[in-house]
Amino acid sequence: MREEPADIVIRNASELLTMAGGVKAGRRMREPGIITGADIAVRDGRITAVGRSLPFKGETEIDATGKVVMPGFVDTHTHLVFAGSRESELEMKIEGLSYMEILRQGGGILSTVRATRSAPLSEIVRESENRLDTMLDFGTTTAEAKSGYGLDPETEMKLLKAVEELNSFHEVDLVPTFLGAHAVPPEFEGNTEGYVDLIINEMLPEIAEENKKRTEEGKPPLARFVDVFCEKGVFSVEQSGRILEAGKGYGLIPRLHADEIVWTGGAELAAEVGAASADHLLRVSDNGIRAMAEKGVTGVLLPATPLMLLQTEFADGRKMVDSGMRVALATDLNPNCYTESMQLAITLACVYSHLTPAEALTASTINAAGVLGLEKEVGSLEPGKKADILVLDVPNHLHIPYHFGVNLVELVVKGGEIVRF
Repeated sequence: MREEPADIVIRNASELLTMAGGVKAGRRMREPGIITGADIAVRDGRITAVGRSLPFKGETEIDATGKVVMPGFVDTHTHLVFAGSRESELEMKIEGLSYMEILRQGGGILSTVRATRSAPLSEIVRESENRLDTMLDFGTTTAEAKSGYGLDPETEMKLLKAVEELNSFHEVDLVPTFLGAHAVPPEFEGNTEGYVDLIINEMLPEIAEENKKRTEEGKPPLARFVDVFCEKGVFSVEQSGRILEAGKGYGLIPRLHADEIVWTGGAELAAEVGAASADHLLRVSDNGIRAMAEKGVTGVLLPATPLMLLQTEFADGRKMVDSGMRVALATDLNPNCYTESMQLAITLACVYSHLTPAEALTASTINAAGVLGLEKEVGSLEPGKKADILVLDVPNHLHIPYHFGVNLVELVVKGGEIVRF
């Protein structure tokens, strides 16, 4: 049989997880599309073929015998761009202070806001590039990146431009989210309504104008999503709804931090506004789960966050999957939850949210891509899709959450190029 040329051929994978069949809900999340003894061929940045004994000859041939080949991780919830760090807060939490108590003392988000406001764009890009390098090392090839540590028009714009600059040169593809409603800034203390008005009447119109300019220039938008921290003591359901509806009016897709610390009805709001996702969901109600499942809103689990908040309760991923919900998984990389590793998030989701390994891997690839509207481009290994591929030094997918605390990724292919080996 005549062999066709290819740029890269990866052969003899112990397991190749295709994740084929699109975004998955409920029990279908246990179907990662495993092909044993499989090959994958890449040409011109795209996947050409997947199967056994492929008739391709690669300029680069990689033997994956005894290893897992799978799609690159899609980290669908990160706060990538910020300045400074908050390592001292871990000790405060160990001594018994809650997240909201630290926030009220001027720590938490507000501490990072002070550092980020004072940092030049170049410093934020440099610090964030280091985080992106680590994400890529650990297998993340596509990620969402939120603003939210500016809380004023100038700094929020600076953060979105940092994401744009990183996207212009880094291998990891970034999808930008406007999170001006991350907290109430100090200058609006006691006047949350005034800050909501600023977001709706000044920040969102400015972003919309920038998006329009970039569309006319054939460039990606400055922000694709609008997000809100819907939480008691931060933004109410009513305020969150107004911000999200205003964002929709400017062409932004709603997402929200929902039902994390207390139940507020954030999941129900996500279903009502047609959000791409509701994230965290530690305190979500059964009604909220049903509403999200019925409306096709994805629940994004962020298990590293309660771990670093020293909490004993985690989101009930088992209940969500069994209800027929779409579930995705992310790191929630931020100064309070400082991890770039989707592999860690996968282990935590299995141990504490009771997802099966197959479900957690589905949640980290095709379902996460679906949250970002990229499921036709990334998140699975199918002919025609972008060649974002991982080779992991494990004999089967069950080892990925089982062997934790180390980097199992041996090779990363991004857009048809070997970028980590």
